[in-house]
Amino acid sequence: MKNIALSLTHEALGAKMVPFAGFNMPVQYEGVNIEHETVRKAVGVFDVSHMGEFLIEGPKALALIQKLTSNDASKLTIGKAQYTYFPNETGGVIDDFIVYKLEEESYLLVVNAGNIEKDWKWIQSNNDIGADISDVSDTYSLLAIQGPKAIEAMQPLTSHNLSDIKFYNFVVGDFAGANDVIISATGYTGSGGFEIYCKNKDAQKIWDNVFEAGAKYGIKPIGLAARDTLRLEMGYCLYGNDIDETTSPFEAGLGWITKFTKDFTNSENLAEEKKNGLKRKLIAFELDEKGIPRSGYDIVDTDGNVIGKVTSGTMSPSLKKAIGLGYVPMDYTAVDSKIHIQIRKNAVPATVVKLPFYKG
Repeated sequence: MKNIALSLTHEALGAKMVPFAGFNMPVQYEGVNIEHETVRKAVGVFDVSHMGEFLIEGPKALALIQKLTSNDASKLTIGKAQYTYFPNETGGVIDDFIVYKLEEESYLLVVNAGNIEKDWKWIQSNNDIGADISDVSDTYSLLAIQGPKAIEAMQPLTSHNLSDIKFYNFVVGDFAGANDVIISATGYTGSGGFEIYCKNKDAQKIWDNVFEAGAKYGIKPIGLAARDTLRLEMGYCLYGNDIDETTSPFEAGLGWITKFTKDFTNSENLAEEKKNGLKRKLIAFELDEKGIPRSGYDIVDTDGNVIGKVTSGTMSPSLKKAIGLGYVPMDYTAVDSKIHIQIRKNAVPATVVKLPFYKG
């Protein structure tokens, strides 16, 4: 089990530490609902240093990224980030991640913790064009400072105007007493804020300064459990639950980051799939009665026939309703369609709704 740079800090704060994707990670501190509300209403800090970071550099960097990813990285300019995925050769998704353009021939790929080894092998095995690649995951820490008060609370810690950093843009500079920090207006919560990439040696200093600056704004440390409820309220896919090696990116709603302006892994087959139309789709639903949907529960029709499976589900702290995602045939995907979730012996009625669940 790997430890992140601030493991002892989280333990000292009373965090419940659990194994996650091969790392010892803080899953919660005070409790999921309190932490969730902190992010929705004020500002909270997640340590997500288990995420993986790869550098792809040199004159062949863009060509390799274009070959392996679904989105069109040629549209990136320095200081911009892009959501994308690695398609596999059988119609599924190897991983979804973010690409940052650092310099003219330098890109940072930030991948899911559970997929670091798999993604790295995929890049290595497909780098037949000679791009410079390096796995720098073990040298980076990543703090996600999220919530509506993030800009105001963090502005004293940097010379950059945080209000000027638009969504999916970033700057590299001074932050919380450290230099060469990536300050990125990205996140996984839907409540605004920043993701801070720093070297491990600077992580403790940055953490301490962030909490000192945020004290009067009610800043709190937030665990991975609240990260999951926050992302689900926005309908953001979680790799391993809602998307994986077997799920079609179109069925998962990732068509908007699948650009056929270039050739990439399996692009010909994906273009054919898009043309032929979908047989099923990832939908969002709310339960009409009491119960909590969980990943793996059957989705059934009014006659009790299994039509799909729940991929993510929870009791929404913001909405006080049970919500979830799951794949169903196209006949059941229209908003207001009625489905049922099989929770033990009960087929609990549910309604298909439009994302995001949380409207802010």
